[in-house]
Amino acid sequence: MAGRKTKRILAAAVTLAAVAAAAYFLLSGDDGADAQYIYVKAEQGPLTINLHESGSVKPLEQTIIKSRVEGRHSIIYLIAEGARVRKGDLLVELDVSDIETKRVDQEIVVENAEAAAIIKKEELEVAINQAKADVELAELELRFANEDLEKYREGEYPNQLSEAEGQVTLAEEELERARDKMEWSKKLFDEKYLSESELRSDELSWKRCELNLKTAIGNVELLKNYTYKREIAQLESDVSQKTMALERTKRKANASVCSAEASLKAKNLELNRQKERLAHYEEQISKAKILAPTDGLVIYATSANNRWGNQQPLAEGQEVWERHELIHLPVDSVYQAEVNIHESNLKKIYKGLEARIRVDAIPGRIFKGEVTSISPLPDPQRMWANPDLKVYKTMIKILDGGDLLKSGMNCSAEIIIEQYENVVYVPLQCVVGAGGTNKVWVKTPNGPQPRDVEVGLDNNRFIHIVSGLTAGEEILLTPPLSGSVSRPSDDKPAAEQTAQQPPPGGADKTPPSGSPGGSEATSGGENLEGVSPQ
Repeated sequence: MAGRKTKRILAAAVTLAAVAAAAYFLLSGDDGADAQYIYVKAEQGPLTINLHESGSVKPLEQTIIKSRVEGRHSIIYLIAEGARVRKGDLLVELDVSDIETKRVDQEIVVENAEAAAIIKKEELEVAINQAKADVELAELELRFANEDLEKYREGEYPNQLSEAEGQVTLAEEELERARDKMEWSKKLFDEKYLSESELRSDELSWKRCELNLKTAIGNVELLKNYTYKREIAQLESDVSQKTMALERTKRKANASVCSAEASLKAKNLELNRQKERLAHYEEQISKAKILAPTDGLVIYATSANNRWGNQQPLAEGQEVWERHELIHLPVDSVYQAEVNIHESNLKKIYKGLEARIRVDAIPGRIFKGEVTSISPLPDPQRMWANPDLKVYKTMIKILDGGDLLKSGMNCSAEIIIEQYENVVYVPLQCVVGAGGTNKVWVKTPNGPQPRDVEVGLDNNRFIHIVSGLTAGEEILLTPPLSGSVSRPSDDKPAAEQTAQQPPPGGADKTPPSGSPGGSEATSGGENLEGVSPQ
């Protein structure tokens, strides 16, 4: 409301000034052919170019208290607005009974997860023990198999071979004795000293010994060619089988241990996850009580930010959500003015400019200020309400009077853009931009003629003429848009032709469309609301 009111006042002031100037020059103009034109003189003197914007007072530094509890929760305690608090005082308490219930349920889940983790830990120990026993048994069986192979190759087989060969030797000797006895018995039989039955008995003994020799020789051949090879193959196969069995046992034991370790790890991760969830619930419960992080004055966020009047005042029983702003705590007594600058005026201002702050609640007091920041992006709330209106939030640090100011006070800021001690200036509507140049129409004996000029900053009332025009020269107040000025005809009165002349600049020129307040300039000895332009 204050911004719109300021706009109307400035527009009316500009219109009145232009009308007064036009009336003055009409009354004081020539009676000749130039009587149809309105001229003004280029002035020279002090010129102050400034920018007026309305805004509000805010702390330079403040702590914003937000809800950090997930979800939506009701306020069950709220400190009174305007109260002064000390660090650690209770500001807000939220109803978190639902989280309390979740915490109790989560404690049961954590207990079950701990029990499952203990079971998996014991299973891992059993798996490790069983794996060790299985591997040791497989290693022992492999060692026995190697020993059996070596024992047969180095011990049993040589013994068996020696024994078989010994049997052959014995059989040969017995055969030799049996042969000798049989031949002796034949001689005795021939001489009738031995009976035929005794001879046959000796022959039978000789044949038995001969058979025993063949058997002993066969046993040696069998041992060398068959039994030895078979036993060696069997024992070597046993060694190979036991070697592979050991490898399988090791892999199986390793897999069993790894499986038990993975199960234990999974249970531990689950336990940690459940503990973290429990800790999260406990943290959320602890955040339900919001304490003052520093000393300060309590200001509800709805009071500080309710620009559009669409937020209910903060109160007990109201639902808030996570990251919802609740309370503002100014950090110190240093304040700043927050104003919005229209995009058309951005090229004129920059950080470090001097400003004068007037507060509605403290009439007659002017506070010194300095532009400290200009937002790089337009205000999204105002752009959402009106997409064609782009204003940029600008902060002005108030350098004095912190003991009198309060957050949220309405104020107006006068930003001093330039101050000139002695320059040439003309009304803004006298200058026409065309083809990349700026022109004014200078009064000559042959009528108004265009002239190129170099201009400085403009501000909706006056514009600084850098070069091309001297003080005292008369120029058209309402120059044409075309390249020539029509002369008055004989059959029409000069006043009528003056009324038909198009006013591109016009004495009723108002601030640019959308400008929130516009710029203002003072010249000569004129004061800015009681303040000298110097």
